[in-house]
Amino acid sequence: MSRLHIRSAQPGDVALILGFIRELAEYEKLSDQVVADPAQMTEHLFGPRPFAEVLIGEVEGEAAGFALFFHNYSTFLGKPGIHLEDLYVRPSARGTGLGSALLSKLASLVIERGCGRLEWSVLDWNEPAIGFYQRLGAEPLDGWTAYRLIGPALNELSQKTI
Repeated sequence: MSRLHIRSAQPGDVALILGFIRELAEYEKLSDQVVADPAQMTEHLFGPRPFAEVLIGEVEGEAAGFALFFHNYSTFLGKPGIHLEDLYVRPSARGTGLGSALLSKLASLVIERGCGRLEWSVLDWNEPAIGFYQRLGAEPLDGWTAYRLIGPALNELSQKTI
């Protein structure tokens, strides 16, 4: 097994994080949707009010993957949770255990921070990821459909008055 190391991202990692995001988007066939820029990412990850955190996964001292996550809150549990927004391991590092190590570190953060759950979404067609998650013991949330407001629809809703 390769030597793995998981560390918290630092401001100097922003270009690396954006690179991982672009690689993930290419894999997911969503490259046209990546509009994040370094200044914005730096502010949102390391500014006075961070909105998300990032773990960097290294294999033999080389950055090879990342996990970007943020806290949410479960009203039913009455506890915070962690939502994993992105998990990506470069193809050359797949099979090294890095993906499992990143998720293991996230699971330990859930416990350390007194959270009630770790959640994420996966594209329906991504069978390798689905199989990986199921091997870890994760279960799909049957009966739930994700919704999203962006662009004009979000702007229009924000302008509605009561």
